[in-house]
Amino acid sequence: MAGKTFDFFSFTLPCGVIIFPVIYIVNDVLAEVYGYQKAKRVILLGFLMNLIAVICYNVTIWLPAPVFFENSQAFSIVLGSTLRLLVASFIAYLVGSLVNAKVMVILKNWDDDKLFFRCIVSTLFGEGLDAIIFITIGFLGTMPLEALLLMIVAQALFKTIYEIIVYPLTRHVIGRVKSLPN
Repeated sequence: MAGKTFDFFSFTLPCGVIIFPVIYIVNDVLAEVYGYQKAKRVILLGFLMNLIAVICYNVTIWLPAPVFFENSQAFSIVLGSTLRLLVASFIAYLVGSLVNAKVMVILKNWDDDKLFFRCIVSTLFGEGLDAIIFITIGFLGTMPLEALLLMIVAQALFKTIYEIIVYPLTRHVIGRVKSLPN
């Protein structure tokens, strides 16, 4: 998804912004309810699953297609991320998700009553670093620097605004998960 961009009003954003806010919300729930160490394990497991999927996609692309399969090239285009985007995605995911979880837990230890503040600030840090890392590695040299910087800011703001909009759902899920018996 990250290899394709779209125009959002007058901003260009990678299509990955569609799913990543959901991942950060799940990370917020994990860090808030279970703490940093368990959230970190889930983040690393997500990284491992992504790596396995990418390996499987690349093996599938590498295998010769039968002559009647006309969409072999399309399959490669959609699922064969460039190494550059793969590295950008992996580094951004790890750093952004771990920072998001760590900030969430640090702020919880500081003041347990301000869930909205924790969710938004942790997202600003995590999504901000994610955007800086992913867009810089993934797109530096492919567009003017001004457009790159604008895309970093737009992506981080888009994801943070998304988090603000769905905060009531995040709060509800955290409340439900906390009420579950261990």
